[in-house]
Amino acid sequence: MSILFWRHPLAITLALALANDAYTHILLIFPLSAALIYIGSKYGDSQALRTDERPSFQSGVVLLSLALALLLGVHARWGMGFASSGVRLSLGMFALVIWWIGSVVFCFGLRTLRSFALPLCFLFLLVPVPDVVLNALVRWLQYGSAWTAASLFRAAGEPVQRSGIFISLAKLNIEVAEECSSIRSSCLLAVITIVLAQLFLRSWWRKALLIAAAIPLSVAKNGLRIFTIAELGTRIDPGFLNGKLHHDGGIVFLGIAVAAVAAFLWILRRTELRMPMQHSVASTP
Repeated sequence: MSILFWRHPLAITLALALANDAYTHILLIFPLSAALIYIGSKYGDSQALRTDERPSFQSGVVLLSLALALLLGVHARWGMGFASSGVRLSLGMFALVIWWIGSVVFCFGLRTLRSFALPLCFLFLLVPVPDVVLNALVRWLQYGSAWTAASLFRAAGEPVQRSGIFISLAKLNIEVAEECSSIRSSCLLAVITIVLAQLFLRSWWRKALLIAAAIPLSVAKNGLRIFTIAELGTRIDPGFLNGKLHHDGGIVFLGIAVAAVAAFLWILRRTELRMPMQHSVASTP
């Protein structure tokens, strides 16, 4: 039913994900969410996974009705004559995710929803961000990357001046353009971090802490990329300034950021694994 009702928003979102680097991560969301639910149900903690004995029909109907109302409002443009096509697409896909969550509640109950809250909420990443929000996010990444790179230059003893997204060195002037904001790798880093948090952590606050760490790391990895390419280009070979590391090296710095996430995950997991031992020792007479 959802594919039938939402076929147009789904088709537009798929085309957007295939054509625009900022939305490439959308292609990963549904299969990853399904995989997390399967892994959680098959290999997860049996004490944490709880299902209702009967479905929650009333709550499910409320969510399904809300999703249909949003869809009808988007198609009829009721009360949304001022909204752009991007905003209507976002609302349409948001309604689709609400429909899917409502279907889970309707068929399996609220306790099942709580057990799989993160994989189901993960589906909201299917919603394309409207242009106005995307532009603001890209701008924030540009400024953050420029600030991080300038800080690295100062730490390395390089004379540097920064004005917004412009960095001036003794031998080089750098502009952190929109194409250099690393929006695609930042989205992929967020997706990877959410998946790792769900697979390896149990407590909700540790998951939230790990996911929050992806935000500054998104900026830091791009600042490191700018610093590294500029240093290689000015000290070793000017070809680095316009070479493969510049155009295709994002995966290298994404790997560094993922390694940092993995290290932080290891620390959080060790503290989580110690707690049951401490409780058992404390309860020993």
